[in-house]
Amino acid sequence: MTTTERTPEPQRTPEGAPDGTSAPKCAPARERVEAHELVDVAFSVNGSSVSVSVPPRMHLADALREQLGLTGTHLGCEHGVCGMCTILVDGDAARACLLFAVQCEGAEIVTVEGLGSPERQHPLQEAFSHHHGLQCGFCTPGMLMSSYDLLANAPDHAGDDELPEQMSGVLCRCTGYRGILAAVSDVHGTHPDGVPGPRNCATRTLVGRGSGPASSQAPSGDVPADEVRAAAPAEVRIPTGAPSATVLVTSELRSPIAAVWEVVSDVSRLVACLPGAELTETLPGDRYRGRAGVALGPVKLSFEGLAQILDRDADAHRIRLVGQGRDTGGSATQADIRLHAEPGPDGGTVLRAEADLFLSGRIAQFGRALAGDVSRRLFEQFASAVDESARTGAVPDVRVAAPSPVRIAAGAVADAVRRRVRALRARLRRR
Repeated sequence: MTTTERTPEPQRTPEGAPDGTSAPKCAPARERVEAHELVDVAFSVNGSSVSVSVPPRMHLADALREQLGLTGTHLGCEHGVCGMCTILVDGDAARACLLFAVQCEGAEIVTVEGLGSPERQHPLQEAFSHHHGLQCGFCTPGMLMSSYDLLANAPDHAGDDELPEQMSGVLCRCTGYRGILAAVSDVHGTHPDGVPGPRNCATRTLVGRGSGPASSQAPSGDVPADEVRAAAPAEVRIPTGAPSATVLVTSELRSPIAAVWEVVSDVSRLVACLPGAELTETLPGDRYRGRAGVALGPVKLSFEGLAQILDRDADAHRIRLVGQGRDTGGSATQADIRLHAEPGPDGGTVLRAEADLFLSGRIAQFGRALAGDVSRRLFEQFASAVDESARTGAVPDVRVAAPSPVRIAAGAVADAVRRRVRALRARLRRR
């Protein structure tokens, strides 16, 4: 159970707990909801009233980026340390990664997009440009919002002696602090009694980037959330760019190729052979909705997704499908999967499964090697289930007949640890 209380964290780092500023006003607890349920939350972002439907554990930074398309709020550590995600909540700086979106009912939020526009920049933005207060630019939104909070709420503490400490709540990994401090000092000198307010806050339609129920949003009084939810993308986007991991699994099956192809080409039987997967809806145009679950140690992920078959060649026994899924915690996956069956020895079949995987969110933090190992083991179990279904003609129950996704993931983790131990031993022997 998750309690929806709002206690925003302050941002700057002089004296005080944890870093000297007063916390924004807190909203009272409203209700208790299950972790998998969605909660409707209404607040103001850059002058626009919005309503979002979010899981209770989604932090505000993900809601701003994924549901409202405000990607200027950057995510770094996601532990409240780096300050990259600094925004204003009810006029005070706060770290968006330490706030649940459900805590912000009725709040007035300003992100870096509301500070100024390319046509009408805020004085802080102009000063950062003039003093080259950026290198890679990743910390720039956090620096801008933190410095605005300082100059708007505590200009008496923005003198040259205190400024480095006051701005230490945001970390610059390029160590470009000199230009940043010069820019803030310049604006403080020009506006000693307080910096001008945000210049790009106005009513507008905010368009999210995500899909599915967890990414519905609508300006209040404009488009109802239910209609936006129903208008989620109906097509799967083919992944582009370098994949997070590429998997190639070749399995020798005892069943003849005709029987194997019968399973592979039947989507309901195909999905039934995937550990943790479930088909929930068949759509026109060879499109399918479903869900899949996987656990990596204490992290349990449940994906709602959409898949589409792009190519099915019965003569060559090839099939290609792409899919995408999203977890309520913000993890997202895309996959481009190719299956190819060809005659094997002794009347059997060789089944090749190749997949390009694209991961983002929490699931991407496990690394390419672990993601590849887990996927490889899933495909190995998938091939075994296909062989069983082809021999028996029945839909296999992989939950009973095969190791669970948890055991598959645990085995992959154990293999990764063993590989590292062997590599360490080899390095020690060479020394």
